[in-house]
Amino acid sequence: CDKFFTQKHSLLKHLSNHTGEKPYQCGQCDKAFSQKGYFLKHRLLHTGEKTYQCSYCGKTFSHDSGLISHIKTHTGEKPYQCSQCDMAFSGKSSMKSHMRTHTGEKPYHCRECY
Repeated sequence: CDKFFTQKHSLLKHLSNHTGEKPYQCGQCDKAFSQKGYFLKHRLLHTGEKTYQCSYCGKTFSHDSGLISHIKTHTGEKPYQCSQCDMAFSGKSSMKSHMRTHTGEKPYHCRECY
């Protein structure tokens, strides 16, 4: 592919995406991962460990990304602005979903009818 990296270790990590090699196997389920970080993050699903706590309400999360997203519900931060109208969103996925109202894209279809 045409990706470039500033660090050699970043390139080596990325190459595992192309080889299909997944040396990190979860002992609790059948999932396997190409990178150790993804594997360790996945393991938290099984352990139930929640080390990230919201300073506003005390709710806990397994992943920092969950906490970061949650905090925006308290701060009202909406950094994702629609380029077609004046709506703004706290999450990228919410904005992408909204954009479909402008593009008319309907990516989900009924398997019975289609």
